[in-house]
Amino acid sequence: MTSNELVSITYTVANVEPGFTPAAKLVGIARMAAESPQIRARADTEYFALQSRSVLNRESSGRMPFAWTLNPYRGCEFGCKYCYARYSHEFMEMRDGRDFERKIFAKVTAPELLRSELSRARDKGLPIALGTATDPYQPAEKQFEITRKLLEVFAGFEGLDFSITTKGTLILRDLDLLRTISARHRFSVHITVTTTDERLARLLEPKAPPPEKRLEAVQELAQAGIRVAVNAMPILPGLTDSARALDNLARRAAEAGATSFHGNVLFLMPSAMRQFMPFLEREFPKLVKNYRRLYARSAYLDGEYKERIAKLVIELRARYRLDGSHRDNPGASTGRPLQGQLSLQL
Repeated sequence: MTSNELVSITYTVANVEPGFTPAAKLVGIARMAAESPQIRARADTEYFALQSRSVLNRESSGRMPFAWTLNPYRGCEFGCKYCYARYSHEFMEMRDGRDFERKIFAKVTAPELLRSELSRARDKGLPIALGTATDPYQPAEKQFEITRKLLEVFAGFEGLDFSITTKGTLILRDLDLLRTISARHRFSVHITVTTTDERLARLLEPKAPPPEKRLEAVQELAQAGIRVAVNAMPILPGLTDSARALDNLARRAAEAGATSFHGNVLFLMPSAMRQFMPFLEREFPKLVKNYRRLYARSAYLDGEYKERIAKLVIELRARYRLDGSHRDNPGASTGRPLQGQLSLQL
């Protein structure tokens, strides 16, 4: 199915059986979701064409190293048990956390919107992160190719600070575009690998590629001249946080050619908690009491545990030279667009 065909679908809602019954009281993204036509269905997943008003979203938490986020999809098929982004479906009045992985909304007009927004932008240099609330290389990308079309837009500009975060090995399909983008932008790819334990990874991230495949993708990206990092995110207490496990992961990242290594402790939004705790009770019942204690007051951990993990990550960076200071490819830094006037302050 081509992009033009998908765009056409979004404007023929009245002629397509909608995915949800529209409710007169719904507004904003909830109404748009309710009116989104179903464009594909499998046994356990439905896909909908979602119209968008904009695609670059301002990062407002102050916790992240980027200013703008870009997500080609709403929802993610990988089904990671700890995923914080499940809350994003609640904006569409979907309260069952499982809908995040069962109802996938493809932003079929995102490439055109991105080109327009970048062309209208005024300020330069504010970092853009692709893949923060959904994986841009989840299985839906094989059919819709929205991520690839977004990369084609980025390839028409230069001088951006731009990164991609993914667990998906499908990113290797786009090596041609990634090479072009790497030459024109301050660009990096971040491959998330939470554990090298294949069995544990399958439990935590049931439909994501195995850790070994992700590390192979790191190696191929590095060999292609792409600056690539490994993200040990999240680090889960009692599951992936041992010094031995993290040391092994950092070592494997370095061997694969990564230039940097990052790790943050799990935070549990209420929507994620509702999925994660039953998972723990079923698979790791001995950890339940500790998790209830750790996350009793906040979704974020502070104090001695967090400080200890942060110190360990810093030590591993130094041990395996994963601080980003070597083999660095800063990309283009002229700040000039190849088309239109670049802006990152819309």
